[in-house]
Amino acid sequence: MDRDAPVGFGGVAALGVVLILVRPRRRRAGVLPWLALVCVAGALGGLALGGARIAAINAGSLNADTGAYLELEGTVVSAPRTSGELTRFALETSDGRIAVEVRALPPISPTAGTPASGAASPAFGAIDEGRIVSISGSVRAPAPWERAQIERSGATRVVAADSVQVTEAARGGLRGALDDVRRRAEAALERGTQPLSAALLRGFVLGQDDRIPEPVREDFRRSGLAHVLAVSGQNVMLLAILATPLLALAGVPLRARLVAIATIIAVYVPVAGAGASIQRAGIMGVAGIVAALASRPAARWYALGLAAAVTLAIDPGSMGDIGWQLSFAAVAGLIVLAPPLIRIVAPEASGLRRALADGAAITLAASLATAPIAAHHFGTVSLTSLPANLVALPAIAPAMWLGMLAGALGQIPGAPVEPLTWLGGLCAGFIGWVARVFGPDWAQLDVPEPGPVAAAVWTAVLVGGARLGCLALERRAAMRAAPRPPVSRRALAIGAVVVALAGAGTIVLSRDSDPPGAEPRLIITVLDIGQGDAILVDPRGSAPLLVDTGPPDGNVGKALAEQGVGELFGVAITHDDLDHSGGLASALTEVDARHLLVGDRLPQDCEYLDCPPATRLAEGSRFRLGSTRIEVMWPPSNAPPASNPNETSLVLRVSSGDFDALLTADAESEAASYAAAPVEFLKVAHHGSADAGLESLLVRASPQLAAISVGADNTYGHPAPETLDSLSERGVPVLRTDQHGEVRIIVTDDGWSIE
Repeated sequence: MDRDAPVGFGGVAALGVVLILVRPRRRRAGVLPWLALVCVAGALGGLALGGARIAAINAGSLNADTGAYLELEGTVVSAPRTSGELTRFALETSDGRIAVEVRALPPISPTAGTPASGAASPAFGAIDEGRIVSISGSVRAPAPWERAQIERSGATRVVAADSVQVTEAARGGLRGALDDVRRRAEAALERGTQPLSAALLRGFVLGQDDRIPEPVREDFRRSGLAHVLAVSGQNVMLLAILATPLLALAGVPLRARLVAIATIIAVYVPVAGAGASIQRAGIMGVAGIVAALASRPAARWYALGLAAAVTLAIDPGSMGDIGWQLSFAAVAGLIVLAPPLIRIVAPEASGLRRALADGAAITLAASLATAPIAAHHFGTVSLTSLPANLVALPAIAPAMWLGMLAGALGQIPGAPVEPLTWLGGLCAGFIGWVARVFGPDWAQLDVPEPGPVAAAVWTAVLVGGARLGCLALERRAAMRAAPRPPVSRRALAIGAVVVALAGAGTIVLSRDSDPPGAEPRLIITVLDIGQGDAILVDPRGSAPLLVDTGPPDGNVGKALAEQGVGELFGVAITHDDLDHSGGLASALTEVDARHLLVGDRLPQDCEYLDCPPATRLAEGSRFRLGSTRIEVMWPPSNAPPASNPNETSLVLRVSSGDFDALLTADAESEAASYAAAPVEFLKVAHHGSADAGLESLLVRASPQLAAISVGADNTYGHPAPETLDSLSERGVPVLRTDQHGEVRIIVTDDGWSIE
């Protein structure tokens, strides 16, 4: 079956519920066959146009050989994004478009008079969208977890830049003028308020969250307030609400006022980044204004369909964008659910009560519509989204309006924007406080990740079921007041049958042949390869990841063959010591590894080995392997080179469902000060050597099991008696590869066990 077939099946199921719940007022004989014919013709035409558009986008990419060293000059055509130690952006060159990644170290060398710096923020501040830069570096293929995002930027290759020179030149024309508008707005939002509040205002108004600290962004995600940091329909609506009375006070006639608002939206969308969600909102907003100018009522479903058609015509790959999916699902949920929810919650309310009812209805409708999609992509849902949004609601619109006014006033040189940004900063600070209060670790619940079929069907089930429940409540209320209900029993019966069938289909399509909980979600194997580390992370839904390769004589290749591993997603080398990287040749000889994940340096063996493309990791780096999440806890992205490579070993947190494992390599706790939350499994650092910080780590991590990878009769005295004593005093069971052989942990939906 084609990989897109499940998505299509789920879409048909969702469309069926929508067609039943949103029925045409009049039916004419022969309409349905013609409608079916038009749908088929439209689908075929859309496929043809989409294929042609994708081919055109791909033709504009720079196709270079992997491993080639390039020197390029071009225009930065996407807002730089920083994650962990890497900053990424797309570069448009005369030969095509390519993605660029820049490490915080070594320092970037500016040419515009800016002093060189090893810190990420000052150096990257000059790399701005629209700026002309010169880069040099090696070409690599994108990793699986980044391929979709890179291809949506119009690139197919990545340059790992070791030199970036920012020039004073910038692109011209209309895009250059819009760049200048954005830069003046950014500068205005950074005046008159605290740095964090300014960063939040930039996120609220312009969608730029790159200067918001990662812990704060995590608070917003866990509390269900992340949508505030992503410019979307909320921004366009508030912009129109703000502009309407100001234009009216200026004496602008109605029709000219509508044209002016449409123009403002057309300028705001590219200034705010032109992402999928803001594109959709802008198109729907302009469509509504055009309908008003034509004195014809705007149909929300038609506007939504127009927005989908236009965004997909611009980039057919947008359908795979998470923001596109969430945005359209949220709006569809609002159209179907928000009106009846408002009528039920507060049918005759006004003032503050009506505002709270509207906020609760909108939040609940959007949350129900997007929850299955969020679960599919992230495996999590927020438990505090509704209360967090209600508490933050009074401050969101003022923060947006004040930020928009400051950005607009900032276009005038010397204009006093400080009073606006000071008040806006207070509102932004309050929203940040709400995110922190409602965003503790327990607020984000890990859930089983449904496939695309189940996600689409569950979206239809939740939205359709909630809609039918609202109609039933309204019908019951109407029966008390009038003899004839407003909703027919036939509609309710048909809708109930469709929802029941959709739910049954989800169960059938999602069911495994094994009993629930029997199939492993994750298997972690600490291999017995002597005095060294080699840990196999084998998640469901992905090829395994090998963390370290043990010593040269450990024969890790044979161990992998005994595990039945023929292909690896990649090999992660925590640091370039022989007991961790010495078996790289053995591993690459036995199995095919698609990626090499490293810390601050490549293994020396790659000078003569045919190593796979390398990706550098540091604190804050995150990626997924199937249903398993992997986060790098150490070292920091700006950590200077250490004389002892153990101090900058990669520390990985591996999570699947409710199970968490901490793989510490040789990063002893007395030197590596990473934040450690509770885990089920701990791989003891440095083969159990003496570690003055171990006691503190055990208090913070509270592991239920520890394993020590150590060679029998080694000459280092590993594991140290004090390490074993600390583990024993804390009641942590310990398994050792020198005594127990390989240690295997099997994680299922029902829990975890040891072999």
